[in-house]
Amino acid sequence: MPTVRYFAAARAAAGVSEEVVPAATLGSLRAAMVDAHGERLGAVLRVASFLVDGGACRDADAPLPPDATVDVLPPFAGG
Repeated sequence: MPTVRYFAAARAAAGVSEEVVPAATLGSLRAAMVDAHGERLGAVLRVASFLVDGGACRDADAPLPPDATVDVLPPFAGG
């Protein structure tokens, strides 16, 4: 099962920094995260970037390797 690591606002919305979530695709992973943590996280996920094993992934139908690490990166401000 993929390991999800939450950063910044995603961590605050999920209430955890990391968890294992059973999912076969990025889209089903996102749905499972919203089901588990609510719409506050859903709002963050709509604008977040996802890294699957270190590579950017935007395709909701992309299959996830069973042992994948998925990083959830909300937009960051800075300068």
